[in-house]
This record gives sequence, C-alpha cells and structure tokens, in this order.
Amino acid sequence: MRVVSLVPSLTEAVAATRPEVLVGATDWCTHPAGLDVARVGGTKYPDLDRVLALKPDLVLLNEEENRLADAEALRAAGAPVRVTFPRTVPEALDQLGELVVALGASAEPPWLTAARRAWAALGTPARVRTAVVPVWRRPWVVLGRDTFAGDVLARLGVLNGWAGDAERYPRPSLDELRARSPELVVLPDEPYRFTADDGPEAFPGGAGGAGVRPAPHLVRPVAGRGPGAARRPARERHRLTPGTLRRPGWRAPGPAPSAWCRPGRTRSRCARRPRPRPVRPGGRRARRRCAGPAGRPW
Repeated sequence: MRVVSLVPSLTEAVAATRPEVLVGATDWCTHPAGLDVARVGGTKYPDLDRVLALKPDLVLLNEEENRLADAEALRAAGAPVRVTFPRTVPEALDQLGELVVALGASAEPPWLTAARRAWAALGTPARVRTAVVPVWRRPWVVLGRDTFAGDVLARLGVLNGWAGDAERYPRPSLDELRARSPELVVLPDEPYRFTADDGPEAFPGGAGGAGVRPAPHLVRPVAGRGPGAARRPARERHRLTPGTLRRPGWRAPGPAPSAWCRPGRTRSRCARRPRPRPVRPGGRRARRRCAGPAGRPW
C-alpha cells in the first residue's frame, strides 16, 4: 500500500502505526520529527500532479483541512480518497480506528488504545471556566458550535463562549470578544499562528471598577494531533485549573526544568528559558497557511 496524507494529524497517525506505507505528506506535516517522505505542497493548495506521481493507493483528506475541489480532482484522476470530519473526541478516535484498519494494521495500535482509556478515565471536570478561542485574526474568527477543538476543551473544563452560536466559525468584533468577559483566552498556533507578541495584547482586561474582570488568562491549547490525543488529557485539564495558570499567563507550566538547562549547567542552575519554538516550513513568515481565516466544511 502507498499512502499520501494531506492532513498533518493523520500523517502522524499513519507514521506511528504503519510508517512503511506512507510515501507522501504536506509541507505542514512536521510530526513525527525527521519524517522522510516526498512533500506535496500545502494542505489548502497541494501539488496534485506530485500527489498523483506517487501512485497512491489511498489519499487522506479532512473536510476542514483540505478543499473539496482537490478531493474531486483526485477522484476524477482515479486516486482513492478517504475523508475524515470528526466533531467530537469519540468520533475522532473511532475514525482513527477505522483508518488503521484500512491501512492493514492487524490490531489497534497502543497509542490509540491509550487515548481511548485516557479520555474515558477523565470524568466530569470539577470546575468549568468560560473562554473565547480565536482561530484567526484580521478579521477575528472564533470557534463556534460542533467543532472538535471545542469538544476537547469542554472535556477539559473549558466552556467555549460561542458554542451556542449558529455559525461554526463566528466572526465577532474585538469589542464583542472582550464584552464576553472570558476567564480564559485560548490562542492556538494554527490556522493562525498566535504568539506571545501577537494576540495577548488584544485582551488587556478592564481598567477597574465594579463588574470589570481583570485580564483573562492566556493559555496555549492542548495537543490535538492523531497520537497526540493520548498525551495525558488529565494533565492538560490540570493546566487549566486555578493555581496552575500564570498572569499574564501566556505560557502555562511546561516540562521539567532539566529540559531548559543550558549545556554544561546542573539542574539547580537551570536557566529556565522558554523552549525554542519549531520553525515551520517557509520560515517565520509562514503564518497564514490557508487562503481563508478558517477551514470550512464541504
């Protein structure tokens, strides 16, 4: 079997399950590190000629990550296509299970079994905090109803303030975002790559007075890639509980201090500098990887 993946999360899932079948992936497929396969361009505008030249037995797509026009063109060229579109954690795990069966795996991979157990054991959160979750800027776009990311956050005790909106990706103004007085502002690094200097400054909080909350905590979202779904959701919930958030709070607690130590330093003399961020293909300016503010379902 020869598989080309146009979805970064599915690329990681295939590489962790049957790496020998993966022959092509997008430039944005950066996990696992050191992935050595042919690159076929971006997720929104892949080079279809390059995809077809790899003679794939299966091309993996996602309704929000990729374009319907590309799926139709691949089908017209005779390439078998498999499309995913999970809206909840259970749906995502089931679709990953169906995928590994289609890849010919003899049994469910350990990372998927661990993910099912971890999420099943999570239970009901003790406290729910309100949040806004921007996914784009200029214009501002936030998570709305029926999104996978929204379901993940809800299971971790974070209530999306726009979960009841009629739109899946509403476009409120910044004044509307601030007026919701969220306790948390969750800023992801895709599809728009928010950084410590690009995003947090838009939510400085009130200037004081009755009924005005202080600046909301700004936190990074949890890992949501394929095998990343197994990465300790209980620990991610702990990151979002009172006492673990830091104000101004852009960076939540990270790994053990030894991971930040300078070469030659002992653990007790750790520099405690933030971990370097990986540079995506295209360099620092490769922030907007798609033509629109958010992926739209077909």
